[in-house]
Amino acid sequence: MASTVTSKSSRPGYGQLLRTRGAWTFLLPGFAARQPFAMLTLSLVLLVQHTTGSYGAAGAVAAATGVSMALFAPYSGRLADRHGQRAVLLPGVLVHALAVSALTALALAHAPLWVLFAASVPTGASVPQVGPMVRARWGVKLQDSPLMATAAAFESVTDELTFVLGPLLATALCTAVDPSAGLLTEAGLTLVGGVLFAAQKSTQPPVAAVSHARVRHDSALRIPGVRVLVVTFLGIGTVFGGMQVGLAAFTQSIGEPGLNGVLYGVFAAGNMLSGIVCGAIVWKAAPQRRLVVGYAALALAASGLWTAHSVLLLAGLGLLVGMCIAPSLITGYTLVEALVPAAARTEAFTWMTGAVALGQAAAVTVAGQLEDRLWDGAGFLVPMAGTVLALATLVSLRSRLVQQSGGRTVARGVGHRVPVAVD
Repeated sequence: MASTVTSKSSRPGYGQLLRTRGAWTFLLPGFAARQPFAMLTLSLVLLVQHTTGSYGAAGAVAAATGVSMALFAPYSGRLADRHGQRAVLLPGVLVHALAVSALTALALAHAPLWVLFAASVPTGASVPQVGPMVRARWGVKLQDSPLMATAAAFESVTDELTFVLGPLLATALCTAVDPSAGLLTEAGLTLVGGVLFAAQKSTQPPVAAVSHARVRHDSALRIPGVRVLVVTFLGIGTVFGGMQVGLAAFTQSIGEPGLNGVLYGVFAAGNMLSGIVCGAIVWKAAPQRRLVVGYAALALAASGLWTAHSVLLLAGLGLLVGMCIAPSLITGYTLVEALVPAAARTEAFTWMTGAVALGQAAAVTVAGQLEDRLWDGAGFLVPMAGTVLALATLVSLRSRLVQQSGGRTVARGVGHRVPVAVD
């Protein structure tokens, strides 16, 4: 794919992005508020596996949490679009902190598995959708500026930085302090970070234009391209879930559970580094084509994970897989900016994060069963299957990722969007 490195004469880069007025007021608390999300699934897997002795049970409970989040996240995003982020976030983080605390107490009390499943529903449903909220705030700040593509890359890098730090912190707390320490820390950080982020009222997207439009607002999922991207992001979620369970089982089998966080951190670091590079490039190829090519590379890299039988080889393959994820995520989010109007953008972003969570949930469940029934590392078959199936869908439906002529949106009666370049 033809590309050139960003220069002052081409597209503005990270420096100008970070000099956007008011950006730091939501970036710093936003980072603090989204950090706990990277700890949730792994902390839950490690705690339930400790109390039950089964990766299958641990994966199933974590999957129930992910499914619950995936189902409720778009609804949360729609409420944020209509009533404001603060109105949704403040009660949400309080409910989440209470739900996680209750789930932790039940797991330590060796409650029946069905009770843990029941407790996992409010835990997942109340996960604050801070990442989509930050992306929506960028949309307000930048409008249709060329910096939007840079912002998409920056947010991907930020997400992956949390997934470098989160698993390391969760593993350290669960293995060196107490099996419950990871979840309890996640609950506390969510509450504090969410309140700080919600306090930044001046940068939240306005809701007046939506509430006074006097039109019926359809779901962002009605846009064909959004549905294709949901399937694409589902496949990415299977990589995250399969890696979490597969790495945990592999390091446990070799007697080095502490390496779990390190190996997952290497995987996330590859994602973060490639995201930085993507944001520093002016792409000449169309984003639809970039997504197909990048996703094919991801499927190919993920297909080799199950063959790794040493720490060094697994680290290398994990790094490669991570490097292939960021380009797909960044391009997908960039396409959302082009396909979805601002009035439904938070909801659209939550469909993407929800799809990742749902894919992760399914992967955690299947990978946990494979680890229990087959060999150590069998969970790595899940990322291969998930990405290959998603790639087939993406290739066959890629024409739907092009914005329809006339710029029709999901907010009926609001008007037409002027097609803009996303790269």
